[in-house]
Amino acid sequence: MSDAVFVTGLALHANHGVMQHEAKVGQTFHLDLVLDIDLAEASRTDKLAHTVGYDQVVDVATKVFCGRRYRLVEAAAGAVADAVLDRFPQVTAIQVTVHKPHAPIAATFADVGVTIARKRPARKHG
Repeated sequence: MSDAVFVTGLALHANHGVMQHEAKVGQTFHLDLVLDIDLAEASRTDKLAHTVGYDQVVDVATKVFCGRRYRLVEAAAGAVADAVLDRFPQVTAIQVTVHKPHAPIAATFADVGVTIARKRPARKHG
């Protein structure tokens, strides 16, 4: 499948991180989401019912990402991936990238982060 719905650069302020000051002050993270979905019907019918709305995807991702504190961005990204798959049954797989541009690293860098990829479990026939 090569069809996808995506959201890039979703800026969310949250208090994720291992360091104490990250929990207290927080920082802005940037999320990129790529949802694998068959868009054949939507491309033919021009109906929102045959795809997923960007606003709904952003709402789910924001609520999960900002709803609690995670020590690891890996856990936050995984929670977002799981929530999107739970909410949108037509999404067959998702890739979530969390950018942490203000990570407390004693180095000059453009960006750090993680990418998590999840697929919906195959349905068993029988």
